[in-house]
Amino acid sequence: MQLTPSIRSALAAGAAVTVLFTGAGAAAAAPAAPKAPATATAHSPYAQLRPLAAFSAERLATADLVAAAKWGTGSPIDDPAREQEVLKSVAEQARQLGADPAATTRIFRDQIEANKVVQRGLYRQWDANPAQAPTERPDLQEVRKEINRVNGELVRAIAASPHARSAPSCTPLLTVAAAQVRAERQLDGLHTVALARALPSVCAGA
Repeated sequence: MQLTPSIRSALAAGAAVTVLFTGAGAAAAAPAAPKAPATATAHSPYAQLRPLAAFSAERLATADLVAAAKWGTGSPIDDPAREQEVLKSVAEQARQLGADPAATTRIFRDQIEANKVVQRGLYRQWDANPAQAPTERPDLQEVRKEINRVNGELVRAIAASPHARSAPSCTPLLTVAAAQVRAERQLDGLHTVALARALPSVCAGA
């Protein structure tokens, strides 16, 4: 594939921000987010990949609510029955959209693990400093309704991006998109690490 100037720029930016998604540099001060490729039109690979990063971050925000709902109840973070329910649901949604159920399931496995990264991290924080622990417990069923909504958006984003996800430029472009989402949402170190955990299966070659 011949690289256009915008793709070259994205590759350079992607390399520059990779440190954000290694875990070791997650607690460091955040550099400015790289610019999106100049040719990021509505149908460009970058424009197709950015929603995957954005909805992944939105889904991660629900992990805070799940952790608060479970905190102090004895309910485990790992919930295999719920996880299988989610995977079965998104695979069926993918089939209905004409998307690849296997790829969708693979991506959502990472999404689920990323949410657990946040929950475990919050539990560690609250154990270490009980004053930071939640004082109110969200309704877990209501939280799951929000998760299901975001799941649907993410499935549609997956279905709309097969060519971008299989392109050689997928990983660097997705890295740029994730870095921009991180900056826009002002993600802390924990959620930055979790966002990195949510995305490795997005690109078909990953």
